[in-house]
Amino acid sequence: MKIGNVTLKNNVVAAPMAGVTDLPFRLLLKEQGAGLVCSEMVSAKAIYYNNKNTEALMLTDERERPFSLQLFGSEPELMADMVKKIEGRPFDMIDINMGCPVPKVVNNGEGSALMKQPLLAGRMIEAMAKATKKPVTVKMRKGFDDTCINAVEMAHIAQESGAAMVTVHGRTREQYYHGKADWDIIRQVKEAVSIPVIGNGDIDSPEAAQAIFRQTGCDGIMIGRGLQGNPWLISQILYGKQKPTLEEVVAMILRHARMQIEFSGEYLGIRQMRKHVAWYTTGYPGSSKLRGMVNRVESMAALEELLGQYAERGRRIGV
Repeated sequence: MKIGNVTLKNNVVAAPMAGVTDLPFRLLLKEQGAGLVCSEMVSAKAIYYNNKNTEALMLTDERERPFSLQLFGSEPELMADMVKKIEGRPFDMIDINMGCPVPKVVNNGEGSALMKQPLLAGRMIEAMAKATKKPVTVKMRKGFDDTCINAVEMAHIAQESGAAMVTVHGRTREQYYHGKADWDIIRQVKEAVSIPVIGNGDIDSPEAAQAIFRQTGCDGIMIGRGLQGNPWLISQILYGKQKPTLEEVVAMILRHARMQIEFSGEYLGIRQMRKHVAWYTTGYPGSSKLRGMVNRVESMAALEELLGQYAERGRRIGV
C-alpha cells in the first residue's frame, strides 16, 4: 500500500493514542505486523517552545519504521513552521489530528474542533503539505455533532489541499467513543475521493476487520482501543494467528514492562504499566483482584513475582 512516496507492507495501521502508543508499545505492535505505527499526538506549540516532555513523544526507533508523527494545532503558519523544524527527524509521514474529542484540545480550536472550520483546516493542510516532502495525512471524525456531519466535505478539502491519505473515525466528536461507529460514512468518503481512505472505529476482531472492508471498500484499517491489551489482534487479522494463552499473555506483559522500564525508568515505567496489565488481563479469572494488587506494585521484581503467582493459579485451574 502506498501513501504518497511511502510504501507500507500491509494496510493495517495502529492508531495514535495519547498515553498508550509510546515507543515500547509501538515496537510490540510492529512485531505483530502493523504496516504503520503512529506516535501519540504532539502539540505544535510544545515543539515551538521546546517543551522537554514533548521530546519523549517524538522519539522513534528504526525498527518501527515506517512511522507517522501526529501533530495537533490550529494555526496554519505555526504548524507548517514546526513541520519544517522537525523535517530532518526520522519519521516517514506526518498526520494532522482533527479527531481528538477532549475538551482541553477542542476548546483551543484544535483536534475535532477543526471539523467545524473547513476553510481553516484546508489552509493548514495546504501549508503543511508545502512545508515538507513527506506525506501529510489527516485523521478526522464523521463530524463534530449531529448537526455537523461533514466527513465527505472535509475529505475533499484534505485531498485538494495536498493530503496523501485520510482516516475516518465513524463517530462524531460529541459521541467520543460511545455508541456504534458509523461505517457508512467511511464508504461515502471512499466513494468521494481518490486518495487512500482508512477506516477506523469498532475494529476489535478479525471478523470486524473483514466486515469493515466489505461494507466500506476502504483501502486500509486503523485499530485503536482494540489493541489495548491485545497487540496480537494485528497478527490475528493479517495471519490468522490464534488467541494467546494466559502464559503467553503474562510473558508479553513482562516483556512490555522491561521495555517500558528501559524507556521511562523503573519508577515511572511500572506505573505506566498498571493500565496495560489491566487491559492485558481483562476477562481472565481473578483479573479484578489482580488489578488491585498491580496498582500497589512499585518494582519489576514485585511485578514478576505477582504475575508468576497469577500464571501459576491459571495453570492450576486450566486457563
